[in-house]
Amino acid sequence: MQKPSNTHKIESLLDRIGNIAVESFHYLALFIIGCMIAWSAVHTVIEIYMLKRFATIDDILLLFIYLELGAMVGIYFKTNHMPVRFLIYVAITALTRLLISNVQHEHKASIDLIIITGSICILALAILIVRFSSWHYPSVIRAKHTEATPPAHKTPRPQDDELA
Repeated sequence: MQKPSNTHKIESLLDRIGNIAVESFHYLALFIIGCMIAWSAVHTVIEIYMLKRFATIDDILLLFIYLELGAMVGIYFKTNHMPVRFLIYVAITALTRLLISNVQHEHKASIDLIIITGSICILALAILIVRFSSWHYPSVIRAKHTEATPPAHKTPRPQDDELA
């Protein structure tokens, strides 16, 4: 049996330090993004209350965008997986907000409305494809009938493979 050389020990130490640095940056960036989303949402609510005294549909949809972004950050923080579906939901909500704004301000049909509506339909189809693909072709493959499967309420992670 061969002893690990000093080079391997140094590489292993540097790998651990690099992993710690990447994880630290990852959590710090997610925390900052989460704070910015919360700050923007609170600012919007205060602006609605102080300036307008009532919320328009644009304001409500903007708050839904903040909610979806916050949920996306929360899921990413817990699972280390970027939920692509949430990005598509944000895009659909933003396009819906744009569509409603155009209809409210222009009061007439235009090619822009058709383009925005078509874009929403394409994004809805993309969600259907992503859901179908993730259901039928999961990224984490586990052996059937194992005791070490993650709990049902947790999203499986690649390291869960090692448990199987």
